[in-house]
Amino acid sequence: MLTRKQHELLVFIDRHLRSSGFSPSFEEMKEALQLKSKSGVHRLISALEERGFLRRRHHRARALEVLRLPPEAAQRPAPSASPARTEAAGFSPNVIRGDFTSRLQGVRAASEAGAVQIPLYGRIAAGLPIEALRDSGNNIEVPLAMLGSGEHYALEVAGDSMVDAGILDGDTAVIRKAETAENGQIVVALVDETEVTLKRLRRRGQSIALEPANPRYEVRLLPAERVRVQGRLVALLRRY
Repeated sequence: MLTRKQHELLVFIDRHLRSSGFSPSFEEMKEALQLKSKSGVHRLISALEERGFLRRRHHRARALEVLRLPPEAAQRPAPSASPARTEAAGFSPNVIRGDFTSRLQGVRAASEAGAVQIPLYGRIAAGLPIEALRDSGNNIEVPLAMLGSGEHYALEVAGDSMVDAGILDGDTAVIRKAETAENGQIVVALVDETEVTLKRLRRRGQSIALEPANPRYEVRLLPAERVRVQGRLVALLRRY
């Protein structure tokens, strides 16, 4: 038998996995269950592992797998993150899983399935900034439902500084071209016209903070004139 908190956490993780395709961060779990510290989340996860309800897939960021649910799980609502947390996050990754090694083939089939091709512009650092790469010779197929209005392009993510936002090394980021962004949105930011990085944007007076989603990395605080938004993250593609 599970305790109330164990039950709530298990159901919360299961629903988060079903809705987003990846497990919630420890911070999200802590806030959803209204715990005082992340150590409480660790203890609950360990207890669920010991009872055979949950499994951690090691060497993968935020990789939890629900093995089974108690029979009464459907009868209790799962806790959800507070509205303030959801608004601050600004992005919930829409991840399409699959094998994209043959992504330049089958154009006709992709069109019939409601997909379009967008340019793939090399790799973008999700750790330290790198020079912007634009290789207009490559394209990638993306479902129309993921795009909406506007002009789009794709970048391959390099690094792990955005793992707590569900963005992993090797993911393909789908970007909607834009020159502005709201506070808390994840953007492609061009720094000093030479460096490009994928980070969460915050305005602080006359400065702009480029925030990672990994405690191992530091926030970069820069004068606003040194940062130019080149697009906003709208979706992710992921290989398995």
